[in-house]
Amino acid sequence: MQMLTVGATAPNFSLLNQDNQTVVLSELLKTQQVLVYFYPKAMTPGCTVQACALRDSQAELAAKGVTVVGISTDPVKSLTKFALRDQLNFTLLSDPEHQIAEAFGVWGEKKFMGKVYDGIHRTSFLIGSDGLIKQVYQDFKTSNHHQVVLKSLP
Repeated sequence: MQMLTVGATAPNFSLLNQDNQTVVLSELLKTQQVLVYFYPKAMTPGCTVQACALRDSQAELAAKGVTVVGISTDPVKSLTKFALRDQLNFTLLSDPEHQIAEAFGVWGEKKFMGKVYDGIHRTSFLIGSDGLIKQVYQDFKTSNHHQVVLKSLP
C-alpha cells in the first residue's frame, strides 16, 4: 500500500453517489476544495460517529471552502440507507471494486480481532482546487476527525 502524500496529484474519479448519480472529482474541484474521506463500512458505529460529526460541521467546513465526500466499498443501496438514517448532508460515494481506494493508497491489509483481511484504512485527503493534495489526515479518532480537519484549515 503506497499512500498518496501532500503535493501529489489526486487521482480523478467518477463514482455513483447515494442517489445513484455520477460524481466526478474534477467537477467538484471547479468550485471548492474537497475533503475526500475514506471509511470502512456504512452504518457501523465508528463510521456513523465520524459521518455525523462531519454532518454537524458542514456549515463551518463550507465557510472555509470545503466540500465533503465520503468513499467506501459499500453498494449504493447501503449508502442511501446510511444517508437517510443519519440525515447526512454531504455526498457518499460507492467504490465497490476499491479502485479509487487503491489509487489513493488506502486499500490494504488490516487486522481485527485476530483476523487478517483487506479493507479501507480510515484516511482523509484535503484536495485543493488545483487537484493537488494539501493535507493527509490519518492521526485522529472517529469522534474528533472533524475537529482535526477544521483546525488545519486557514
